[in-house]
Amino acid sequence: MTVLVIAEHQQQQIQASTLNVISAALQIDQDVELLLMGENLEEASNRAAQIQGVKKVLIAQSPIFANQLAENLTNQVLSIAKNYTHILVAASANGKNIMPRIAALLDVAQISEITKVISPDTFERPIYAGNAIATITCNDPTKAITVRSTGFEPVSPTGGQASVEQVSVISDSGLSKFISQETTKSDRPELTAAKMIVSGGRGLGSSEQYQQIMEPLADTLGAALGASRAAVDAGYVPNDYQVGQTGKIVAPQLYVAVGISGAIQHLAGMKDSKVIVAINKDPDAPIFGVADYGLVADLFTAVPELVNALKN
Repeated sequence: MTVLVIAEHQQQQIQASTLNVISAALQIDQDVELLLMGENLEEASNRAAQIQGVKKVLIAQSPIFANQLAENLTNQVLSIAKNYTHILVAASANGKNIMPRIAALLDVAQISEITKVISPDTFERPIYAGNAIATITCNDPTKAITVRSTGFEPVSPTGGQASVEQVSVISDSGLSKFISQETTKSDRPELTAAKMIVSGGRGLGSSEQYQQIMEPLADTLGAALGASRAAVDAGYVPNDYQVGQTGKIVAPQLYVAVGISGAIQHLAGMKDSKVIVAINKDPDAPIFGVADYGLVADLFTAVPELVNALKN
């Protein structure tokens, strides 16, 4: 059996989550191939060929993939799908956009957000916001799988010697057209790849107070900034800061939750963090149930004191 991993990349950089997906693929079978779809992929393909565990890198290079339109990506995967028993992609926004299309057009069931490989046809995945784990067995000839990257340790980005092969590129589907893209630029680490994250909740009270309290803490720790859905819905921060079931799933080495009560949807997105620190004035806040260290205190006093202590 041969496993295909759909790589995610940005500006010639292979996304860190792809390394986690390759790790999951290797637990299914050691024959793993990586598909890169995009434009000007020379540097990305060189990096991909060095990833540990990958036997072959497939390159689909064309201007029609420049903006990663789901219809074109899907059709490209379908053009080679018959060669594989398993097709894997990260359970990211992009992965969740293309894999349901692939599964539907292959007429197979999608297996979503696996966190463990038991055998080539049996997997574990969280359900009920992570409060239960389902064991899924799939008998479809092709397994269409999204991978929760926090469930698998990444493979090394170096040490591999994969061959590189160009594949025939499909024609433009013409079903969608790229208009524009707005991105948030930051010098801080990307949220899903950060080793440390500080997140703020509705307890911060406003966008101004979020910036005043959270940014010095993030700067001092060299951490990424996150937020609960309540803080995002209140307009304190942009949507891409959101951690939780309907936001980003993270598992950093350190997660600091400030003014976050700990709704089940938020816990589903961060409870796999290695060390969790919670600061909240409510001693009964659910966040303390998963925290390794909890501080019952006014965040407007505690966080500046913490920043000063860290600096000294």
